[in-house]
Amino acid sequence: MKRIIVTSDDFGAAFEVNEAVERAHVDGVLSCASLMVTGPAAEDAVARARRLPRLGVGLHLVLVEGVPALPPEQLPDLVDTSGRFRTDMARAGATMFFKPAARAQLAAEITAQFAAFARTGLPLDHVNAHKHFHLHPTIAGLVIAIGRRFGMKAVRAPVEPFAPLAAVEPVKLGAEARIAGLWAKLLRRRLRRAGLSVPDQVFGLAWSGAVTADRLAGLLPHVPDGVTEIYAHPATDDAYPGHYPGYSYEAELGALLDPRVMAGVAAAGGPVRFADLRA
Repeated sequence: MKRIIVTSDDFGAAFEVNEAVERAHVDGVLSCASLMVTGPAAEDAVARARRLPRLGVGLHLVLVEGVPALPPEQLPDLVDTSGRFRTDMARAGATMFFKPAARAQLAAEITAQFAAFARTGLPLDHVNAHKHFHLHPTIAGLVIAIGRRFGMKAVRAPVEPFAPLAAVEPVKLGAEARIAGLWAKLLRRRLRRAGLSVPDQVFGLAWSGAVTADRLAGLLPHVPDGVTEIYAHPATDDAYPGHYPGYSYEAELGALLDPRVMAGVAAAGGPVRFADLRA
């Protein structure tokens, strides 16, 4: 049996992202969106979500390369001199692991972002983290503990199997990707032990910023049995404020609207929301 979830990350990052989320949900295969509660266009994202009752909206925790929910002066170990989260994930992660004060600040910020999502009144469909920073064991532990208090039932563990990708085109995974894959499997095990719903596999990592229609259409016949999450970063403009250089946002939106992809997702048992898995 196959179930397919199709998610957009960075909901609330910009008007152009929100517009793409709505189009891909209404006219395409998008079933979920992960909300940045401190994103510049978060208010617009929430307004759109309220008129899209079948869109499964989750929390996209931002703990790197973004703006905190708490005042920056309360997070001295997590932010830079501009008051934004640090961008050096390795050093930031080490600080969170080794420094008790940083862990306390991290717990407070994670709680604040869950609380901000709760204030929207939207059902919490799922949780994940920007740049998959919840692979960090300290962050993962806090997300599990804090998320339960806010009704968290499902979390992404980005375990991306190699064989389906290789069936579409040659793919080379560097050492960093392989190490991340090991951490993702450990996270999946930890989340399941905590009684949380976790996809069996996730696609979107190797092709991040380039989840094109041809790639998705080629991938879908090779998706393994079980629950699969496919995530993308659609937007209506490749150069929206805050975009990552080199990302093909418009092409990713086109992929989610492509008739071949829509047919392939339907044939593979989707699209569904995380909440539908619990129904």
